[in-house]
Amino acid sequence: MPLPPVLVLACGNPSRGDDALGPLLLERLQNWLDGAGLAAGFELIGDFQLQIEHALDLVGRHLVLFIDAGEQTAAPYVFRQARAAGAGAASPSTHALSPEAVLAVLPRIDHEAPPPAFVLCVRGESFALGEGLSAAASSHADAAFELLQFLCRAAERDVWLTRLGAGE
Repeated sequence: MPLPPVLVLACGNPSRGDDALGPLLLERLQNWLDGAGLAAGFELIGDFQLQIEHALDLVGRHLVLFIDAGEQTAAPYVFRQARAAGAGAASPSTHALSPEAVLAVLPRIDHEAPPPAFVLCVRGESFALGEGLSAAASSHADAAFELLQFLCRAAERDVWLTRLGAGE
């Protein structure tokens, strides 16, 4: 069975306030994809943080979207293209990586160029342990979800490029 062409990797800790934005959006997206009949074209993966092993999830994909919360991100979110970081950006001892570092790992382990990749960074306000999602972050998540629906209806690199900077 072939892999779904689009991979969505969401990061965040549901126990740390607005850091839950990634996992919450991932769950909401899965429900929407199932209801819209689009789920077969997507694989959704959630984790607390990006790891070097996530480079293996990129193999064979046509498009990748990273979702995370950002403390200093413009409200309600920033949507940007990600490119592989330069040499030395990811070492085997690294426990948390940027999307650019994950992309840089793939050619080193698989000799395959990374697929086109994008980042959706949603503004969070409070990241304290034990807090729930803030009202502002909930509003930002709603705006980001509208973009996610658009992106999933038109899951093509060229279409996604037209949305760069959206939300700022």
